[in-house]
Amino acid sequence: MNPFYKNLALWIVITLMMIMLYNLFNQQHLAETSISYTEFLAMVDTERVSDVVIQGQELYVTDSNRNRFKIYAPQDGDLIKILREKGVSINAKPESESPWYMSVLVSWFPMIVLIGVWIFFMRQMQSGGGKAMSFGKSRARLQTDQSKKVTFEDVAGIDEAKEELGEIIEFLREPKKFTRLGGRIPKGVLLMGSPGTGKTLLARAIAGEADVPFFHISGSDFVEMFVGVGASRVRDLFVQGKKNAPCIIFIDEIDAVGRHRGAGLGGGHDEREQTLNQLLVEMDGFESNEGVILISATNRPDVLDPALLRPGRFDRQVVVPLPDILGREKILKVHLKKTPIAPDVNPTVLAKGTPGFSGADLENLVNEAALLGAKRNKEKVDMFDLEDAKDKVYMGLERKSKVIREEDRKTTAYHEAGHALVARFLPGTDAVNKITIIPRGRAAGITWFLPEESDFKYKDQLESELSVAFGGRVAEEIVFNRISTGASNDIKRATDIAQKMIRNWGMSDELGPMSYAKEEDHIFLGREIAQHRDYSEETARKIDAEVDKLIENAYKRAEKNLKENLDILHALSDRLLEKETVMGKELDELILSMRPGFEFPSNKPTSEETVKESQAEVDAEKIETEADSEGEQEES
Repeated sequence: MNPFYKNLALWIVITLMMIMLYNLFNQQHLAETSISYTEFLAMVDTERVSDVVIQGQELYVTDSNRNRFKIYAPQDGDLIKILREKGVSINAKPESESPWYMSVLVSWFPMIVLIGVWIFFMRQMQSGGGKAMSFGKSRARLQTDQSKKVTFEDVAGIDEAKEELGEIIEFLREPKKFTRLGGRIPKGVLLMGSPGTGKTLLARAIAGEADVPFFHISGSDFVEMFVGVGASRVRDLFVQGKKNAPCIIFIDEIDAVGRHRGAGLGGGHDEREQTLNQLLVEMDGFESNEGVILISATNRPDVLDPALLRPGRFDRQVVVPLPDILGREKILKVHLKKTPIAPDVNPTVLAKGTPGFSGADLENLVNEAALLGAKRNKEKVDMFDLEDAKDKVYMGLERKSKVIREEDRKTTAYHEAGHALVARFLPGTDAVNKITIIPRGRAAGITWFLPEESDFKYKDQLESELSVAFGGRVAEEIVFNRISTGASNDIKRATDIAQKMIRNWGMSDELGPMSYAKEEDHIFLGREIAQHRDYSEETARKIDAEVDKLIENAYKRAEKNLKENLDILHALSDRLLEKETVMGKELDELILSMRPGFEFPSNKPTSEETVKESQAEVDAEKIETEADSEGEQEES
């Protein structure tokens, strides 16, 4: 039936029932005021009654003042005689009775209501959708919107993950090609990676590329306020999948239901564990799920139950990492396609200056640059907008309204100059990209570095990194003969590096190659609360002594370099106070103008030079020869 007519019929029935109930309980009565039978007889005796209407045991009385009363009279045989003697006008009416249909309604109304409610709920249970009894139904949605279709061309910087998932689509398109040698199509793929790396985007690309039904649902959609709903929805999800096989089911944020069972201080969560158990059974139980491939995404693989991760359930675990320099360049090119850009925009330089940025961060960077360009009434986004957006994304808004004392500006200038100069004078350090004393977010100033991307850090590099971290504090102490709180983040970072060098990486001649690392497992992941220390108090004192030695040597090394180049420190600080921002190339020019013939120490290991040269051969027309390696920052 048409929904319009169904609604119309429903409202007609409701209206009729309201009218009948109104007639039943709100009959119009003649009398407005009730009085006692004794009062009525007294009124008759005093001849104050002019008219009486008798209807059963009810008397409707009108007095001489035309006031109307209602009386319930007992069985009084003398009443008519008394009224006639007093000359009262007497009228009679048959006793009122409710219509027959009202009697039937009153008798059967409760039963009719119960039967109607029962029929309503039964119909709801038989139909799906978001109706009253459908809380046990799966909320998985079938991908049908082609207007927002995403393909693998829209995914960049994670080529290995794309290749792995591209095979999944091939499995579904040509299953016999892969099973002819006795192979088995994977039942599940788990995408693991940091937030913003493109896990959900990959799933959307699969939906756009696959010629098979694609169901998507969030892990949090399984658990509701009712017990057993999660397991019921899992069953219904796989029933839908089997009906539409071959198909792909995507569960986003699976850690919402796939957490380690029995973990935490208070034990497990029965409803979530029941949902997980049903998911385990559906993925690899007695019944076959041929043609149904489950893809899930999480940024917390460490909390997932081991039974969920075993082969036969998630046969493949694909790590979606943060993009490297080439990956970031590809991602930037994808997003810059949608934005009109000026000729000076260089994605390679941007990629070098955004180490640690995820795909989502880079998309946000381009979006912020477009907004800044529009705000400045530009026709195209230029490199200045993108650099400004990078600072905004990483550090926050520029605090133009902040009133800064001249003394504080000077302290910040010397602090940042100290970081930059120590980095340029020590070997194994990262190249300087930019120094600025413009306050952004919580930072009064910042020194951006361009670190080389490598899987390894060497001891001499880490020692130089410690000295760079202390460069700002040392500069303040040398120039002003006092120290400030501006180096708090530098000290914290340096202490963390020194602790890891001794405890984690065995970089101590005194202690040797041994690990004294602190356990960082969280107690709510099913780990023990107590931290066990498997070394003595004497060893703990040696660890502290070695950390102190590293910190002290790094501090002295920074102090020596800055004292030997105090004139350059003053000159760089003056330039920062004048211009507020100094680029790395300007810094090198300043040093060479004051130290003619100075040779900068190598800022990269020889092996890294080789890697860089090979990359330059691939992108020779784009990668510049200036010292624009990778980007990081040093925060004051």
